Amino acid sequence: MDIDEDKIDDAALALFYLTLHDDLGHAWKQVDWCITNRLHEKGYIHNPVGKSKSVILTEEGLAKSEALFKALFTKADESGK
Repeated sequence: MDIDEDKIDDAALALFYLTLHDDLGHAWKQVDWCITNRLHEKGYIHNPVGKSKSVILTEEGLAKSEALFKALFTKADESGK
């Protein structure tokens, strides 16, 4: 099976939006370390290494996280939008 790691990273980033727990961009980090490392390398989250159970999304990461969450996990309204 050929896995698209970019799609996995996008889904993980979208799930961070679901687990935001304050207005500062903190989200619970319950995904594989390889994924959080790649998201950090892409500039979407600040350094994930440490004992904290949350990550801090960058401004770009927060915006992309919200857009991905809406695109991947919300239903279209009755008009199809």
